[in-house]
Amino acid sequence: MIYNFLRMIIYIPLVFIYIFNRKKREFLKKRFFQDFKKLNLRENCIWIHCSSVGEVNLTDSLIKKILEKTENDILLSVFTDTGYETAEKKYSNNLRIKIIYFPLDDYLSIKRILKNIKLKTLIIIETEIWPNLISLCSKEGRVILANGRISDKSFKKNQKIKFILKSLLCEKIDFFCVQTEIDRERFESLGADKNKIKVTGNLKFDIELENFSDLEKEKLKNDIFYNKKKIFVCGSTRTGEDEILIESFKRLKNYILVLVPRHLDRVNKIENLLEKQGLSYKKYSEIENISKDSSLDYQVLIVDKMGVLRKFYSIADITFVGGTLVNIGGHSLLEPLFYRKTPIFGEYLQNVKDISKEILKRKIGYLAKNSQDIYEDILKIEKNDLDIKEIENFFKENQNVAEKIIEKI
Repeated sequence: MIYNFLRMIIYIPLVFIYIFNRKKREFLKKRFFQDFKKLNLRENCIWIHCSSVGEVNLTDSLIKKILEKTENDILLSVFTDTGYETAEKKYSNNLRIKIIYFPLDDYLSIKRILKNIKLKTLIIIETEIWPNLISLCSKEGRVILANGRISDKSFKKNQKIKFILKSLLCEKIDFFCVQTEIDRERFESLGADKNKIKVTGNLKFDIELENFSDLEKEKLKNDIFYNKKKIFVCGSTRTGEDEILIESFKRLKNYILVLVPRHLDRVNKIENLLEKQGLSYKKYSEIENISKDSSLDYQVLIVDKMGVLRKFYSIADITFVGGTLVNIGGHSLLEPLFYRKTPIFGEYLQNVKDISKEILKRKIGYLAKNSQDIYEDILKIEKNDLDIKEIENFFKENQNVAEKIIEKI
């Protein structure tokens, strides 16, 4: 197989990277040198493969349904370190779930995994198309693509290698549960059998978010010394967005700006940016330990801690969703809506294309292209009452996606 021949060539430089690069050595060691004998899943096992934190959170409702409706054990493989850590926090105490790092589609590693489990079904989340994983698992059990989607960018690339994908999509994958009608058409055009494709919706609607009590929300407000100001929360921001958001914020009165970067390694850069803009700021990690008897005044809060964005959305007066003002493709628009907040977002929406269209159609969110648009959208939100009923209908009409996928499993 040409694919594995090319992989063998790539392994040569990886040996030198393993020897001389400590950081990458740890990355490779975690994935290539795992003890799969400990898996010992000898009953019918469902293997779920995710990429990162997003997919791990996405599959939560699906995993719960599998545990509830079947007697199958679950093997959960994750690509990224943060995804693995999230999976460990969620499932490490569940005896029916085993978690591993995905061994980078290594042929021998996957063979070793399959020797230690009795595979019933492989479930691939979204667009994790790995040839060795799919080919080897298809010989042992069924292969299902769940929550399938193909972005505009990926579709153009995939069309160029259609002749390669066709054998995988037609012969190896037994069924496709896709998000939208557009995704169905795209998979079919790449070679998938139309009789094996069903539009089941987006698993994002099944994510169970935390409900915070009024007491918890009031405590967070007091912890950040908000001083009765309105709270403008910008979630999962990316490089190039903070400047635009700051520009909008500087025109507002009686607000504090809460910046929640997608990656914490950007915190120092955000600090430098705020200093250049002449804005006072504090980091969330700093104020957590400040005495509540203190008096603290600042304009911007940088959230330098993972896992608290949803809580900040729950106390926000205004919310912005990042990855949309720059060409990233957008992060979850559903999270602020879940807490009944009107999301503002930019025009780069490849990852949330259909959800964003529905939000704009129902008039429960605003599209902004620049700082002026964001400022004007904030004024509109301040004047207009949020249509809570329309948000509830939005969620109700798109729920039970995991149940539909379970029917195919």
